[in-house]
Amino acid sequence: MINEQEVRELVGQLKDPFLHKSLAETDGISEVSINVEKEHVSVKLALAKVNTAEQLPFQMKVVDILKEAGAKTVGIRFEELSQEVLDKFRGTATESEAQDILSPLSNVEFISIASGKGGVGKSTVSVNIAVALARLGKKVGLIDADIYGFSVPDMMGVTEMPIVRDNRIIPVERLGVKVISMGFFVEDNAPVVWRGPMLGKALDQFFRDVEWGDLDYLFLDLPPGTGDIALDIHQMLPASKEIIVTTPHPTAAFVAARAGAMALQTDHELIGVIENMSWFESEVTGEREYVFGKGGGTRLAEELRTDLIGQIPLGQPDWNEEDFAPSVYAEDHPIGMIYTEIANRILEKTNK
Repeated sequence: MINEQEVRELVGQLKDPFLHKSLAETDGISEVSINVEKEHVSVKLALAKVNTAEQLPFQMKVVDILKEAGAKTVGIRFEELSQEVLDKFRGTATESEAQDILSPLSNVEFISIASGKGGVGKSTVSVNIAVALARLGKKVGLIDADIYGFSVPDMMGVTEMPIVRDNRIIPVERLGVKVISMGFFVEDNAPVVWRGPMLGKALDQFFRDVEWGDLDYLFLDLPPGTGDIALDIHQMLPASKEIIVTTPHPTAAFVAARAGAMALQTDHELIGVIENMSWFESEVTGEREYVFGKGGGTRLAEELRTDLIGQIPLGQPDWNEEDFAPSVYAEDHPIGMIYTEIANRILEKTNK
């Protein structure tokens, strides 16, 4: 009958499905119990995440390897690794895989657009900066990485779907910007109820399986906040630059500081803060009304030691029924011209 040392050696060779490190490396074998008479082996294993789609095939591997070694029956319990262990391994486990995923995009400038909370207009900013740079002659791609709140296709008036050619996804091009979004793969605006690991695979696919072609910039409209998806993207892109979007309201700026702190902690370069909804200008009087207060963007930029690269007022784009893009400002629209100024500042900061 197999003994405890043999159990630890065999199971210790298996890799955590999320950290891609062996259980021996993560010290993921918490307990081993053997009933010699019943030829039963019981193990308690610690993984980076439990109750996921990846857990069942991993469990089957454990059962198979122990039965091949002589156990008649196998019992398995799971627990999560401690935060201390996760912090030790997270961000290094997939480094080689990330390099493989991003190798076709080695000459692209990645720029992530982040916010501390939803509702500050981050996606609108992402779309209009991408379009503004395309108008300036740059080759631009945009990933709608806000998996649960995808909105980019609707904002840009995208009516086509990506096509697959030679097992490669061809992104939709709209207003000079190549676009990919979870919205293309969800029917009838259904909610996304996938777990984190499944979403991570979708994001991998956006990099690995999309035929982006020759790009100068690839923008990522990140989910708001500092959750797992945002963190995974930060770790996947070792050289990404980042823009933080906030409103002038002090609370919004306070929360946005967390997103900026995440960028700095993952060695990403903050190239600026954009303050959205800075004021509302009356068409009747021409006076500015500061609906959400003043100063949030300036204070946030000072706190993060970066520049305030744009202030965008409240205002609706002019809609054209023939070329409908409900959230995109025309190049000669007053707010469209502000986005052109922001785009030029980005060019200066990235030397493109």
